[in-house]
Amino acid sequence: MTTKTAPASGTGAVNSNSPVTRSAFATTAFDRLRILQTSKTIAMVGLSANPFRPSHFAAIYMLSEGYNVIPVNPREQEILGRRCYASLRDIPEPVDIVDIFRDPKAVPPIVEDAIAIGAKVVWMQLGVINEEAARRAREAGLEVVMDACVKIEHARFFGGLNTIGLNTGVISSRRLVR
Repeated sequence: MTTKTAPASGTGAVNSNSPVTRSAFATTAFDRLRILQTSKTIAMVGLSANPFRPSHFAAIYMLSEGYNVIPVNPREQEILGRRCYASLRDIPEPVDIVDIFRDPKAVPPIVEDAIAIGAKVVWMQLGVINEEAARRAREAGLEVVMDACVKIEHARFFGGLNTIGLNTGVISSRRLVR
């Protein structure tokens, strides 16, 4: 099994230093854009109720962009006013993207659950790299994105890098509305 943790300073698919960009599991910008355009329901596995955790901020952002975010965390009953499920298999509606905010070693059973519920995409967040689980997902017909943040990728494509209080200082070609 190959399980790696990317450097904390890496930015996943945005950064050419990510080990994923040189692997069989690299995705193109077009792939990630298409996934974000065609998917509307995201099950966030490991979503935290702590507002200072990256998963919490990503969920707020994706909700603000019109996505249906389903929290998956066995320790919580509700996050962001939404019912929280103990596992993917407990979710009573179809899921497009399974977004994983967990240690890479915890990914294989999550992928098995994603396959079981008929998800279309397994998306492993920044620093989450598990090639064995990615291989299994692909063999089952799911698309795989690894070592990339769904919020950052969405913001890159749709101009939200400064949305919801995060001013990254990135220079953009978008005209400032005053």
